[in-house]
Amino acid sequence: MIEKIASKEQLIRISYLSAVDNQSRDYFVYLPEGYQSQADKKWPVMLFLHGNGERGNGKDELDYVLSHGPLYEAWIQKRKLPFIIISPQLHMFDFDKKGLGYIDNRQKSDIPQRLAQGVPARPNSFATDNAIARSTSVANMDDMAPLLPLGWEQVEEDLLTMLATVSTKYQVNSDKVYLSGLSYGGFGTWYMASKHPEKFAAIAPVVGWGHPSLMPPIAKHKIPVWQFAGGRDGAVKIPYFYAGINTLKQLGHNNVRFTVHEEMGHDAWTRVYASDDFYQWLLSHSLSGIN
Repeated sequence: MIEKIASKEQLIRISYLSAVDNQSRDYFVYLPEGYQSQADKKWPVMLFLHGNGERGNGKDELDYVLSHGPLYEAWIQKRKLPFIIISPQLHMFDFDKKGLGYIDNRQKSDIPQRLAQGVPARPNSFATDNAIARSTSVANMDDMAPLLPLGWEQVEEDLLTMLATVSTKYQVNSDKVYLSGLSYGGFGTWYMASKHPEKFAAIAPVVGWGHPSLMPPIAKHKIPVWQFAGGRDGAVKIPYFYAGINTLKQLGHNNVRFTVHEEMGHDAWTRVYASDDFYQWLLSHSLSGIN
């Protein structure tokens, strides 16, 4: 008997015309090891939404989305993640004119590179002087905007088109479509799940809290949720995470996890996406309830 050799993983660019500005842009689609050699297999899909520092023009700046998250793990660190990963890039929306050092000072030479042999060293965690301490929860968020300015909600139509395109073009298990994002992408994860709760088998917002006003559709559809936060996060602060989670509980949604990495700052995402438990948890859920 001849043993069939699994095909290599691939990173593909797909072009699209953005509904935001009618301009041509690209997004990444990662095809896992074995995709080409298992023609009959239907693969889980993960839509990943990056953070604020990885915005760009969707062309020569697209590689910034390789910096963090599941695509960093799968393509740069060569983790064998059994997902088709959709990784778009959020429009700049003039954030390059706001004096943000993490955007203004970034350089393409900082983008992690896939090595021919081996993998690059992982970067050090963000330095923070914030103490490891419990903070009082913000209980009432009625006067707080549900989203950060000019985030992933601006490209909602584009994201839906990407999901539809990938589902048509590739061998997708439509029962196992997952959504995750970090920081700005965490907020985008809550938004997209609230607006389209029927599409996702599970969601994992990372260092981005969910506003209580977004929770009713998520609770109604009982989407499994795993929320992550950094206890020493100075950018998206821990007191704002509890109100949304409490709202889900009050609405009768019990399939909710909330993990706080107490000693970590805003880049708690590095530990989350490096964890095997994270991906196994996603795969344990399906829209049909059958795994």
